[in-house]
Amino acid sequence: MTSDTVRSFLQRRPFEPLRVTMSSGASFEVWHPEMALLLKAGLIIMLPDADGGPSDRIEFCSFLHIASLETAAFA
Repeated sequence: MTSDTVRSFLQRRPFEPLRVTMSSGASFEVWHPEMALLLKAGLIIMLPDADGGPSDRIEFCSFLHIASLETAAFA
């Protein structure tokens, strides 16, 4: 996966929620573009609390280990 590919998903208007699936099989959902921070080597995803509210949890997703990106079809 490349930063350009991820950027194109995050900049779509209207934004479509994403599921980021890692090579380990773990997956993370991005419901709003502000939940994701694009870096040089990867993506930081802010994870919501169990009730959907804000939390202090984040996940770093290296581009080397992002296996796939899916849009709203998963929702």
